[in-house]
Amino acid sequence: MSVLKVIEILGNSTESFEDAVQNVVNEVSKTVQNIKSVYIKDMYVTVNDNQISEYRVNAKVTFGIMEE
Repeated sequence: MSVLKVIEILGNSTESFEDAVQNVVNEVSKTVQNIKSVYIKDMYVTVNDNQISEYRVNAKVTFGIMEE
C-alpha cells in the first residue's frame, strides 16, 4: 500500500511555461523524494510594456510518503 501527499507550489520563469514547471520540479525535489506527478492547476503570465515578462504556474505536486 502506498500513501501519497499533495502540495501546492507556485513556480515561475522568464522563458516558458515548460521551464516554470521544470523549476517547480527542481525546487521541490531538493526537499521531497518520490515525486509521482505534477498537475498544473493554473497558468498565467505577467506583462510589462505589452511584452510577456514572466510565465507562472500554480502546480500540485504528488509524492509518496509511505510504501510497502
